[in-house]
Order: sequence, then structure tokens, then C-alpha cells
Amino acid sequence: MNKSKIETVDKYIASFEGEARKKLKIMRKLTKAIAPKAAEKISYHIPTYTLDGLLLYFAAYKRHIGFYPFSSAIKAFKKELASYKTSKGAVQFPLDRPLPEALIKKMIRFRVGENLAKKRKSGATIKS
Repeated sequence: MNKSKIETVDKYIASFEGEARKKLKIMRKLTKAIAPKAAEKISYHIPTYTLDGLLLYFAAYKRHIGFYPFSSAIKAFKKELASYKTSKGAVQFPLDRPLPEALIKKMIRFRVGENLAKKRKSGATIKS
């Protein structure tokens, strides 16, 4: 399937098999559990969530799930992410290891808190 033509998160997840599909479903479930009001869409050809602004992205690759909770979350959870490959705004969760669900939930809560704090500070709704 041509991933550049995928228009929904359902279709994105369905375009993968095995561990990648399983872990994408978990990422989606965790995101929806922590941020049930977040809007879901495809942006940059990957699942994207917004809640009073950009919240997070995630994607599947050949050997890992990429989780993009922005640089602030990577910095805030640096010690807990020490056993994973990270960059300024991303972390790679290998497909051959269980997802650290408790950590992912904490990172999503952190991002929701950041966006809500920005909204309160500005006194206006941030457009998604």
C-alpha cells in the first residue's frame, strides 16, 4: 500500500503486519485513554494527535516504533528513556521489546499538561 495515500489512522495501522501493527494499536489505545478528546489525523504521513495544539505523533518502521512527544517530554523523561535511542524530540521503541506502556502514558499526560498550561496562559483556545 502506498503510505502517502493513507488518510486515516485506521488505514495507517492496517497497512502494517505483526508486531508493528500490534504496537501501533497499543500506542493509539494509550493515547486515546490519556487524551480522549484529542483529535486524530494523518499528518506527515503518520498518526498525529492534537489537543489545544499539536500533542504527539507516532509511526512504525522496520525495527521500531517512533514516538514523537516533542523535545520537552524527551528532556523531562531523559533518565527513564536512557535504555532507548532518542533524539531531540523522538524516541525509538524496538519492535522486539515490549512497549514501556507506563512510561508512554506518563509522557502523554505530560504533553496534555503542557498544552493545557499553554492554553490557560494564553487565555484562548489554540487551534489544532
